[in-house]
Amino acid sequence: MADVRRADGAGRAPAADGPPEGRYGASGGLGRDARTDRKLKIVGGVLAVLSLAGVAWFGADYIGGQPVSGQVIKFKVVSGRTVEVHLEVRKDADATGVCTLRTRAADGGEVGRKDVTIAGGAEQVDQVVSVRTTRRATSAELVGCEPRETEGH
Repeated sequence: MADVRRADGAGRAPAADGPPEGRYGASGGLGRDARTDRKLKIVGGVLAVLSLAGVAWFGADYIGGQPVSGQVIKFKVVSGRTVEVHLEVRKDADATGVCTLRTRAADGGEVGRKDVTIAGGAEQVDQVVSVRTTRRATSAELVGCEPRETEGH
């Protein structure tokens, strides 16, 4: 701790107007820290934008790279043994695919499963499919879609 008494011993010396010279650099550390903070913010912003762009690129590539993809638009429990599922499938116009649907009961157990063949000819196919169940279903889901090789290839 620095001795702040006056040289003649009579009280305290007046306080200095800033930090001791050399302790924090010539500018007192204020200008340099502000420039460093600004640079770090710019670098962080650029890295965040690049990361977001990378995630978007890989997501689009994954979705676009799927030869056959689908989703359940809605489903309706028609009876204790039947569920109607509105299925939307996207694919290449000349591709044929197979999508697997599954229905589940309230306890989570599988009560129905059906493979649906999606013929070529259109890039987007909307189809309502009837799935028979072993007991009353409470939900329907798409397990997945995959391309089906046509005969002769």
